Amino acid sequence: MKLLALETAGPWCSAALMIGDQIEQRLEDAPRRHADLILGMIDGLLQEADLSLADLDAVVYGRGPGSFTGVRIAAAVAQGIAFGAGAGVIGVSTLAATAQSARRQTGQSHLACALDARMGEVYWAYFEAEPEHPDLRMIEDECVVAPERVPLLPDRDWCAVGDGWNAYPSLYERQGERISERSEAIRAEAQDLLLLAQLEIANAPPRRAADALPRYLRNHVAEVSRST
Repeated sequence: MKLLALETAGPWCSAALMIGDQIEQRLEDAPRRHADLILGMIDGLLQEADLSLADLDAVVYGRGPGSFTGVRIAAAVAQGIAFGAGAGVIGVSTLAATAQSARRQTGQSHLACALDARMGEVYWAYFEAEPEHPDLRMIEDECVVAPERVPLLPDRDWCAVGDGWNAYPSLYERQGERISERSEAIRAEAQDLLLLAQLEIANAPPRRAADALPRYLRNHVAEVSRST
């Protein structure tokens, strides 16, 4: 299977290409330059693999939540490429991709993900995984919430993932001893979308290109000066 993935919801811009079990990725820490970089990354990956858009089986994109502009870029680019390729699309939660990135890099299986949503809120979800098993299970639906209202984690031994923990240190005060590890610097990468997309494909086929839509969680931006 040949899958192309792109992630632009956070400060890092990345694209990854999976051919069978081989993955190549382009990654750059480039806030507000995603629109300038992402198409070049995709073209480079395809040329290096000697593939055309028509060779793709599906296009995977980070659907959010995250930067409003970044999420829109990912959905629009995925939709355009999928139309051109005659391929389907798979939208993957940016929170889930961030948790998967942490799992890949740290080996942790209990992952509490908080991303800075600005305006005094975080995008929040927490996940569990079985050792040596690819599934990553979201315990409750992702949400946008003030740090003081984030749900308390069950039990202990959770790994704190994402920049929301640094942006709002009160999250640590709220969760207390439930947090045993810290990986705040970890971000979602396109390669992490690919594993999650494979799991989705096992349960349902990719969706139509027209269904490549962002998921914001928040319906409006109240402070234009802090919007992304």
